[in-house]
Amino acid sequence: MRRFLRKLRDKVDALSAKPVVAPAQLSQHDSSLVTDQSPQTVPPFITQVRGDIDNTKTFGLNPIVIELVRWLGYQVASNSSSRRDLGFTGKIAGRWYAIFGDTLWCAPGVTDFTKDKPGFHGMVRDSVSLLTNDPLTVIDLNLNNDWPVPHQLQFVPFNPAWGEVNTTAFGGTSLCETDAEKATGIIYYMVNAYEPNLVGAGAGKVDVINGTPTVTKRLGARGYWWDARLYPHYGDKIAYRDERSDYIYIWGGPPNRFTGWLEGSYIYLARVRAADAYDLDKYEYYWGRQQGWKPQVLTEFTTETAALWGTGQGQICWNGHYQCYILVHLGIASNTVYLRTAQALEGPWTPDVEVYTTTPIDGGLVYAGVAHPYLDPSGKTLVVSFTNNNHIEVIKATFR
Repeated sequence: MRRFLRKLRDKVDALSAKPVVAPAQLSQHDSSLVTDQSPQTVPPFITQVRGDIDNTKTFGLNPIVIELVRWLGYQVASNSSSRRDLGFTGKIAGRWYAIFGDTLWCAPGVTDFTKDKPGFHGMVRDSVSLLTNDPLTVIDLNLNNDWPVPHQLQFVPFNPAWGEVNTTAFGGTSLCETDAEKATGIIYYMVNAYEPNLVGAGAGKVDVINGTPTVTKRLGARGYWWDARLYPHYGDKIAYRDERSDYIYIWGGPPNRFTGWLEGSYIYLARVRAADAYDLDKYEYYWGRQQGWKPQVLTEFTTETAALWGTGQGQICWNGHYQCYILVHLGIASNTVYLRTAQALEGPWTPDVEVYTTTPIDGGLVYAGVAHPYLDPSGKTLVVSFTNNNHIEVIKATFR
């Protein structure tokens, strides 16, 4: 499947540039890249996604050699019961946490999600859990008072003053530490109202309060920074606190108008020093290897300015065994876990190594590769989890 997609992608001609409607007087130095002004016609953004330069093409040799892959089981909570997706890992003040997406509560009293009763029993749009030394066991945080089995409350709060309701989704990725001593971090997310679809990519300040990461402030005039109609959805694909530098790197999909599987699968990159993560003016935007980093938010969407293509949501970690970054992902419409590597977070990235192929549960979707590097600091092994129809599967790869 993946080989077919690559061949088809290489045969696609350049897409024609199309004019768009954008709010007037939109400035990078606004409190957020959002406006309530009536839209006016402005010079068109460049919408070409093919060009003479393609910085998303893989390059070089992937050093990873897989000796053994074991399926470990399904990840569950020790103190609650639900079905959910994602579970991206991130560290704050020495402790690792998982950020889940849609969290569907099991029926009252059910302790094993595989034995849940039919029907809808309540849910929240995202949740947070504490990771343990056992990749199959997490400790759910921020629990309600349900008895005899409590359930998780929502992690990113919705705000009715911004037109949000309890069905508004917040597609979050990994927690990124901003200050270890103060136990603070940041969460990047995509506000999804379904109508009118994706609203904007945003961020929230996170404080660890009594052992629980808590969103204490959503940033931006309306709780997000990057208008989804106009700018990349920074942070909705990957968020990574680079422990080899002072930076947080965030990858996101293209603006809403790119809807096809080809153009909609390009991914763009931004970064900020961790200490400045709550200040939008301090962000830098990657315009490709030829133009480098700029303080201006990206408005040209080409194969030159894109950083990745076709990985979907995933996670990045540094691997000490191979001395490189590893990206865990599941590609497009794939049931296979892939690993690719790079020496720099801007790329270029090597071709993928296939790690493990699963069977979709009840014909459901398989997506969102998650790395658990804290379980083996040597990097000789890597535990990976991923979503299979609201089940979190866990595997362990041993490297040569």
